[in-house]
Amino acid sequence: MAAMTPTPAPNDEAAPAASSTPAAVHAPAATHTPAAADPRERAPRRFRSRPRPRVWRGAVLALAGAYFLLPLLASFVFTVHVPGQGISFEAYTQLLGAEGFTRSLLLSLGLAAATITASLLLAVPALVAVRIGSPRLRPVVEVMCMMPLVVPPIALVTGISTVLRWGPEHLSRTPLYQTFLAVQNPDFPLVLVLAYTVLALPFVYRSLDAGLRAVDVPTLVEAARSCGASWPYVVLRVILPNLRAALAGAGFLTLALVLGEFTIASLLGFQPFAVWIVSISGAHARMSVAVSVLSLLITWLLLLLLSRAGTAPATVSPGTSRHTRTSRTSGKES
Repeated sequence: MAAMTPTPAPNDEAAPAASSTPAAVHAPAATHTPAAADPRERAPRRFRSRPRPRVWRGAVLALAGAYFLLPLLASFVFTVHVPGQGISFEAYTQLLGAEGFTRSLLLSLGLAAATITASLLLAVPALVAVRIGSPRLRPVVEVMCMMPLVVPPIALVTGISTVLRWGPEHLSRTPLYQTFLAVQNPDFPLVLVLAYTVLALPFVYRSLDAGLRAVDVPTLVEAARSCGASWPYVVLRVILPNLRAALAGAGFLTLALVLGEFTIASLLGFQPFAVWIVSISGAHARMSVAVSVLSLLITWLLLLLLSRAGTAPATVSPGTSRHTRTSRTSGKES
């Protein structure tokens, strides 16, 4: 009986265990094999960004265009449509021959050019000097340049007229008497240039300050001075070309201010373009509106020319650019 009883082999229990162990080991591999094969199932789902329709963009641009163009179109229709007569361009044909049109327009353009020059000559050296030598004085300069926004133009012109009346009375026996008369010359009133320079100073400062912040002025100055450049050369050939866009922005803001200013010129008794438009509005309504439309077109054209001048590429002398690149490379290596 003992011979008939089968004795289990020592490896009989191990065999099933051994046979089951690979299954247990390979089961997770078998279950995870599809996940490894398809990485999109393992990775978190990412929502694909759908291209936004351009309908809203077009709608916003259309509304903006209508907001600016519809008043201009209505003004143009008012100038060419005469009730009972139909379409007539008489307001535009008589414009060039109107008394005072050419003189007032040239006067305003001359005042704008002189104001832009005076503002840039006053602001550029001061801001460059503060940027290079005394950065702590920047808040003081900013407050001084922003003061014209606090003082109303009517208060400014009241002070100017008081000084102009006081000067000839007390300085009639001094050489300054002729100076007071010269600044009030009706052909080209320099007193308006001085007043417009004060009014344009905040806009000029903001434009130039943004341009100077976008440029590493100390590095450019140090590189140019290391190459032996003089201070006038550094300002004219290194700094100003990099501020071309800022200078153009300051220029067209000043131009728009001078062409549209009415209060100071009217109270001081001068007649630039804006004052002339108001003076003829009572007798020639259509002509005054036609002049306003043309003044807007002239202003846009001048602003376009200034913006094109500001987007021209800036050029720096080859020696300065090489030294700048060398200094930057050595700074990175150190």
